[in-house]
Amino acid sequence: MQRQSTFTISLAAALTLGNMAVAETELDIKFAGALEFGEDGTLFVGDNYSGAIYAFEMPSTAGPEQIMPSSIANIDAKIAELLGVGIGAIEINDMAAHPVSRDLYISVTRIGSSASQPALIQVTQDQQINLVDLASFNFQKQELLEFPEGETTFGVRGLGPMGPLARDVAKGEIPLRTLAIMDMEYYDGELFVAGVAHDNFLSSLRRIVYPFDSTQSITNVEMYHITHDQYESRAPIRAMSVQEIDGKPQLVAAYTCSPIVLVPLEDIQDGAKISANTIIDYGNGQPLDMIPLQMQDQTMLFVTNDSRSPQVIPVAGLQGAKVVDHNDFERGGKLDLHPVMPYGPIGKTIMFDGISLHMTLVGDSFLASITRDGYTGSLNLDTNPTFFPNRIHNMRAEFDFPQYKPNPSRMQ
Repeated sequence: MQRQSTFTISLAAALTLGNMAVAETELDIKFAGALEFGEDGTLFVGDNYSGAIYAFEMPSTAGPEQIMPSSIANIDAKIAELLGVGIGAIEINDMAAHPVSRDLYISVTRIGSSASQPALIQVTQDQQINLVDLASFNFQKQELLEFPEGETTFGVRGLGPMGPLARDVAKGEIPLRTLAIMDMEYYDGELFVAGVAHDNFLSSLRRIVYPFDSTQSITNVEMYHITHDQYESRAPIRAMSVQEIDGKPQLVAAYTCSPIVLVPLEDIQDGAKISANTIIDYGNGQPLDMIPLQMQDQTMLFVTNDSRSPQVIPVAGLQGAKVVDHNDFERGGKLDLHPVMPYGPIGKTIMFDGISLHMTLVGDSFLASITRDGYTGSLNLDTNPTFFPNRIHNMRAEFDFPQYKPNPSRMQ
């Protein structure tokens, strides 16, 4: 893997990619957000500030034959040091693993005295942390159609009868366009992009052919939200994966608070207004990542959430799942302790130490996670096997005592 030591934004990059001329295309990336790799190592980067998706031709040198567990403590501090800023001056936006080299790529925002700047960080399998010079790679750019204008911001609200606090008020300064690209899924030569588009029917799915040809389809999506007991068309899908469900490819998609729906790919057509098929609801919480992997000889979806332990959902359990709407439940909102919660083929909760903010599959059998330690508060980058994706430094279990001696002839 080629290692870069500088990150410069070239405003004069005019490139020709393959047989498609894109002369005068400029690398003017203003935000590095959602990341997604194609199977050949093409890296897609979502720019929510300028409303564009970049596709970079990344090097594809083969990585090590054997991936080993690893841990980099205080990854945020190390990235901040590399960028020459304080630890409080960076925001980590997403992480993805190169399908060939197995190197990790982390998208970051640098916050300085002037305008914020994007950065892309590479973490190699030998734990070298490098700053990537995106201007050194061939790229294509796809501008988003019907990109939200920058004036509309989130509403300010408190909790029930209680008024908003200062942090609630601050959320009212954030533009809606920051949710323009929430997740990207590359499948069969197309990029599926979840986020907000129209200002009056926000939740949308974009379907973009790659290599880019300047066209895209935009589908408006609503869904029935069991917890909220309402049909919703504003908050976008936050994490998704394409899976073969009921004999056809469908998006398995997770929303905030935390329903999971199915969207047949055949329904994602330009100009269509569709209703996603609600099959699961966990209750409150915000999904972060949905990672397909092989566990116990079957395909599972490993779903992380900022408010609960990861959920592992067998894809086989989604086959023939009941699709629900408001006619299937008593009316009214439903908090987590409501008897109907959680609803659907929810799979199983598994132990995870700390809070995973970003997670990705590395190879076939390892998960890399940027994890907030529950004891120290440090932000660590850990790579662990899928069957037990944890560090055990915070555990004091029976096996840790020096007096422990396993005796296979006696039940323990």
